[in-house]
Amino acid sequence: MSTPRRAPSGAAVLRPELTEAVVDAVLAELAEVGHGRLSMQRVAARAGVGKSALYRRWPGKDEMVMDVVGRFGVPAEPPPDTGTLVGDLHALVVGMRDWLDHPRLASIVPDLLAESRRSPRLAEAFRERLSGPRRDRSREVLARAVARGEITPEQAGGVEAELVVDLLGSVPFWRVAVHGGPIDDQGATALAELVARGMTAPR
Repeated sequence: MSTPRRAPSGAAVLRPELTEAVVDAVLAELAEVGHGRLSMQRVAARAGVGKSALYRRWPGKDEMVMDVVGRFGVPAEPPPDTGTLVGDLHALVVGMRDWLDHPRLASIVPDLLAESRRSPRLAEAFRERLSGPRRDRSREVLARAVARGEITPEQAGGVEAELVVDLLGSVPFWRVAVHGGPIDDQGATALAELVARGMTAPR
């Protein structure tokens, strides 16, 4: 019988109150100086923790940043089940809109996207912690629609499904990041209905 391994001394995760201090420090630094000038040392100083505490939790600043931003970008609960494809799509669009229009993230996400074009490591962290989980939520909605008989399994898993996932994210992002204002409720409804109509139309 093997002896249970003990956790290494000093390797425990940050205490909850310190974690929140770090989250606030990361968001504040991103908003003030952007990802390019953010450093583990600046975050540690702002949060009032030792830099080693950050490195015990994250291997570098990219992973730290995406972990923090991912807390706001990917809800812990599954996407709402409204009972219809169009209702579920509407909920996804509204969730994406509200996240992008979050007062602490509105300027941060475009900066991270721009930086990810120059940093493969950040791009990988972005896909793993943010865009990947968000795309999975959209795929879950399409799987529900298959179970209800609204669309076919082929539609939920092919090229068409990937385009739907792109639309649900790109339209709200375009409105917020390019036009400077969120997609309103009428626009969110119209987008959900347009996508649902395209997927459920007779072939």
